[in-house]
Amino acid sequence: MRDFVLDKVLQKLGVPEDVKRIFNSGHKYVIPNSREELIELSMAGEPDVYNIEFDIPGKGLVKEAWATKMKNGVVVNYTDPYMRKREPNCLYIADDKPTDKPRFKDKFGYDFSTLKNDTFDWLANQDLIIMPFMSGDNKYGYQSLYIGPLNAAFFAWCLADMQSFIPAEEIPENYDPKAIVYLAPTFRLTHFDGKQVVVHNRMDKIHEVYSYNMYPGPSAKKGIYGVLLNKGEEEGWTTLHASVVKVIAPMKSIVTIMHEGASGSGKTEMSENVGGDGSGRIEFGKNIVTNEIYRMRFHSICKIRPIADDMAIAHPDMQKGDGKLVVRDAEDAWFVRTDNVPLCGTNPELERLCTHPPEPILYLNYEAVPHTSALIWESIPEGEGKVCSNPRVVMPKKYFPRVVDSTVPVDIRSFGVRTPPCTKENPSYGIIGLFHMLPPAIAWIWRLVAPRGYSNPSIVDTKGMSSEGVGSYWPFATGKMVTQANILLKQFKECNQVKYVLIPNQHIGAWEVGFMPEWLSREFLVLYGKKPILKNMLKPAKNALLGYVLKNIELPDVVVPQEFVEVNLQPEVGDEAYKKGAEMLEDFFREELKKYLTPDLDPLGREIIEAFMRGASISEYEKLL
Repeated sequence: MRDFVLDKVLQKLGVPEDVKRIFNSGHKYVIPNSREELIELSMAGEPDVYNIEFDIPGKGLVKEAWATKMKNGVVVNYTDPYMRKREPNCLYIADDKPTDKPRFKDKFGYDFSTLKNDTFDWLANQDLIIMPFMSGDNKYGYQSLYIGPLNAAFFAWCLADMQSFIPAEEIPENYDPKAIVYLAPTFRLTHFDGKQVVVHNRMDKIHEVYSYNMYPGPSAKKGIYGVLLNKGEEEGWTTLHASVVKVIAPMKSIVTIMHEGASGSGKTEMSENVGGDGSGRIEFGKNIVTNEIYRMRFHSICKIRPIADDMAIAHPDMQKGDGKLVVRDAEDAWFVRTDNVPLCGTNPELERLCTHPPEPILYLNYEAVPHTSALIWESIPEGEGKVCSNPRVVMPKKYFPRVVDSTVPVDIRSFGVRTPPCTKENPSYGIIGLFHMLPPAIAWIWRLVAPRGYSNPSIVDTKGMSSEGVGSYWPFATGKMVTQANILLKQFKECNQVKYVLIPNQHIGAWEVGFMPEWLSREFLVLYGKKPILKNMLKPAKNALLGYVLKNIELPDVVVPQEFVEVNLQPEVGDEAYKKGAEMLEDFFREELKKYLTPDLDPLGREIIEAFMRGASISEYEKLL
């Protein structure tokens, strides 16, 4: 593969001088020219199963993963169950630029330049894939480069689908990469005691991302997100952790909803349709105390047009100054988690697309028998009757029906929270009702704290209540929390024609509800999305952090019981447990918000946080913003 043509292509890529030594060792390298080539490389010519192995000094040949050829694509599974989810605290900073994230040197006791040199030496002794791509949208993104071992070609395929892959024949002249992703998975075992580690090195001209693990979540997915956040922080804008959908109601009324929140908060689910039992009824939830099941007759009035699944660019050049926030998708493919499809028939449209995609697609963490169809309700078993809770499909956006590929103004910004059950015997922060209307100042506070929530399926387990951090994208950011807080506050001030909503999932008090609150709220909000929800329709929630609740929620054919709106009305909860849950929530917010009270915080932001600290009323928040 080392020939004159390849070397000429390599010269076009604008590779920095210190990186060029990786390619001068005489080893093979491939600059892919098509998606089909990447798929073929992912199986390394094997017809059935390809073991992804590395020769590690002192350990011999170590199998990190295996790829299985299927009728509908390739399934990749990891030998270590720990590698099937994203480690939430795996990001370290190698440079000396301002950051609130842990620095590599402080954590590991030596300068990153030593490990960088070792990484380049290791890569120089591998057959490689070198792949140009765009980080983010083609118009608002950045020319980038990927360098990784050829025998982990599936990783390059994953990245090529999620971002804008540039074939070798289409590399523009004077290519000038602003980001480079390096994959060196063996270092997880040789340097980091088996842990996932991703190191960001923000140089003046290039943002380097070093992926020392082979699960693409923290690097090919969130590592690129970190690049976009860093570029935005430098330029005064951000990429929001959100899904975006256009919701079309009868009479052609269109409302655009952007749903934000931590992993598992319902971003993908916002673009899904409500399922029923075939008789026009839906199962809203099950009471964990009484085992009662509540069903309601429900006919969806909405048509859903997905726009973004996880990352929404809010570049200043897109804004029109009319009080709406304008966004567009930052990805070309969506990293879809399918743990909420436990059985065939749960989500027929997604199941059909994943079982019979237009072209082969990449699956992670599924059962795989060669040359059969990968099925999204069959996660890989993990022993003791458990299956992996983070099965993923990398689905090119163009394959989804009804996708809108354009910039859109947002009418409603909702925020999702995974809530635990709350009962008299076990009070918790699961006191959030079906949905709450939030004044902008309170909505901004929620984005600073961004509770990670209950039983998160996407990340390695954390105990107790924890924060995803500012914007719910903080685990992927590389700079300063207060800078991101100020950028978000500027958005909230300028976008004064946007409504803000808080929506729980998993539980409402004693009721296990899954994502049903999100789907029903969407149906209600589309009826009022372009109209004001009048004050006489609302009343203050029992806790100011929860803004307002509706006095009643009516949908075609159904009135939602008020105990799903005001959780204290549930006999299994009551006022006392609600009060204890509210205190837990307030204590948690108080501890998290202290971090932002620095001299760099916008004065208005300081006023809002100080108002919370003194127990402000909803009307006080409304006067502030």
